Amino acid sequence: MLQADERRLAEWEARAEWPLTGLAVVFLIAYAWQVLDDGATPGVRTGLEIALWVVWLVFAVDYAVRLKLAVNKPKFIVRHLFDLLAVVLPVVRQLRVLRLITVLNVLNKRLAGKIRQRVGIYVAGVTLMVGLCASLAVLDAERHQENATITTFGDALWWTLTTISTVGYGDRYPVSWEGRMVAGLLMVGGIALLGVITGTIASWLVEKLSGVEQQLERADEALLTEVRSLRAELAEMRAELNSRSAEHA
Repeated sequence: MLQADERRLAEWEARAEWPLTGLAVVFLIAYAWQVLDDGATPGVRTGLEIALWVVWLVFAVDYAVRLKLAVNKPKFIVRHLFDLLAVVLPVVRQLRVLRLITVLNVLNKRLAGKIRQRVGIYVAGVTLMVGLCASLAVLDAERHQENATITTFGDALWWTLTTISTVGYGDRYPVSWEGRMVAGLLMVGGIALLGVITGTIASWLVEKLSGVEQQLERADEALLTEVRSLRAELAEMRAELNSRSAEHA
């Protein structure tokens, strides 16, 4: 029964993976349009808001179904904490910027387990996605704040670049609590990305050096074998010479 229930959960996740990926892309496009087109008509803004909430509703239903199919529900909740945050937090209007967790979570699902095999694509994709989402989120939170220093998408991109690289020039900075929350998450994400890159490069170097050491060991073994063979041949020649010398004597 346990295996059957887990198989049902795995089958559901396999069927829902591509549709959720498509919806995540739709969500990102709609959110970017909503943030960047500040002068959109009320009808357009309403349509975009409806699209965002529909996508959120689908993710909420997906989470509820998977939670129902999960055998060990506490373990499922812990292992899928980002899914829960994506469902619960956006209900609060002031936390709308955290809806982008849905996009990042789907990206992580698509690339999970492929870090070592495709580290370049993975790191580049995650960095671009995190940077874009953070830029949109901080611009959405900061643009209309009093004394705001991030008022254009260019400002947001520059702030994201200096923050995620942990440089932090300080010429652009968030003044709202929403913007500061985005900044905190981006700082942690930047450190994590640098850690992934550093760890992967170190692992690659260790693997390569280990391969070189193994090659040297094999070469040493081959050389020792050759030396032993030469010694054996010399011993045979010496024995033959001694034998002939004894015959002549």
